[in-house]
Amino acid sequence: MSAIHEEFDVDCRPEDAWAYIIDPSHMPEWQLSAVATEQLDDRPFGLGSRVRVTRHIGRRDIPMTMECTQYEPQRSWTVRGIDGPIRGNFHGEITPLDDGRRTHVTMDLDFEGHGIGKVLLPLVVRPQVRKEMPRNEQLLKDKLEHTTG
Repeated sequence: MSAIHEEFDVDCRPEDAWAYIIDPSHMPEWQLSAVATEQLDDRPFGLGSRVRVTRHIGRRDIPMTMECTQYEPQRSWTVRGIDGPIRGNFHGEITPLDDGRRTHVTMDLDFEGHGIGKVLLPLVVRPQVRKEMPRNEQLLKDKLEHTTG
């Protein structure tokens, strides 16, 4: 079981939810700590893609690189941090509801601390993420229901 597990339903088609959520450029729109994103390769996001995410953690903006390690189009994806003091491990799933008119979203998130990250993880990162996650979920739900379809 992951450190953080969230599930929610949205009133939008699964293909629209998928297209929005996996596009790294949208992360700052619905993740409060995400300050900026940059895809590090010149192809559509998928298996092996790398994305530089700058996150506001505590009082600092910290860049980190994420790599897509599992990718099942229109269904699920996994990204893991490959550098930086805090390395996230995220898995997301999209499940159609109501004959494809609505979507069930599942998100699992955990972290590894490296160096100073071992100290920051329990003191700063996990508390910040636990506080931020319900708001992120609501922002994502609002974006999916009002800007897709």
